[in-house]
Amino acid sequence: MTAAGTESPSRLAWRVTEPLHALVYLVPEASEIYAAAGLDPMAGYFAARGAAFGRTGPALVSATFYNFNPALVARALPAAWDLVTPERMIDVRLEIADAALTRALGAENLATREITEAAELAETAARHAATVPHGRPLFAAHTELPWPDAPHLRLFHAQTLLREFRGDGHIATLVEAGISGLEAIILHVATGAIDGRFLRVTRGWRREQWATATEGLRERGLMTGDELSEEGRRLRESLEAATDRLAEPAYRVLGDEGCLRLAELTRPLSRIVVKAGMLNPAGLTDAASERKHPG
Repeated sequence: MTAAGTESPSRLAWRVTEPLHALVYLVPEASEIYAAAGLDPMAGYFAARGAAFGRTGPALVSATFYNFNPALVARALPAAWDLVTPERMIDVRLEIADAALTRALGAENLATREITEAAELAETAARHAATVPHGRPLFAAHTELPWPDAPHLRLFHAQTLLREFRGDGHIATLVEAGISGLEAIILHVATGAIDGRFLRVTRGWRREQWATATEGLRERGLMTGDELSEEGRRLRESLEAATDRLAEPAYRVLGDEGCLRLAELTRPLSRIVVKAGMLNPAGLTDAASERKHPG
């Protein structure tokens, strides 16, 4: 956010374009394609997003994904690599994105001038970000993945890189503030912006773990009851501002005009995705809740 409290062009470009990436985690195509690879939805998620690291175990993924119960990650990795290779999972994620975006936008619209231009802008930002990968391990791993050819998949891949660039910076702000992964999602829920059951279940936390962490946040003065305190709101605002500041270098190459143009181009595409219900977390929540929570 800017000093005047309005949204910066770089944050706008990220926020408006993000649904074109985020859908890959939530659409039914994901569960179907993971199942074809022999994986349940959560194992598929960890394997697909973590595949950029190669045949990694749970520790690296837990550290870089940050807010998942490490015991949940350990149930998926490295066991997933007995069923499928990391190289295959990299392709799987693109298959999911291709299927979902084709369904949402229509095959005849995937190579329009607007999508091609948006892909070029996002790719320019992502490639510029790759020149400053220092301290961003999940992003850096993704920079070594091959770029797809189709414009809509180039746009998806570019936004994936930009998301991980921003995410690594966000984790840095949380670590500096002394906020754990579990505490971070509890504070997020306390804003009222997201469903608590979705985050608790899909991140693999037991109710008692959630309750203990919540009480700790109350003792620190960051929550009052189940809501953010004034201090908690100030902390959340400062974390978001710091995250925006750390993400901005990726978009600097576009300038304000390029960022606004990217948002202009992707806004109608993201609206289609949202209106089609492709960001509905219910399926993933149900799939995760069917599994016994780890200890």
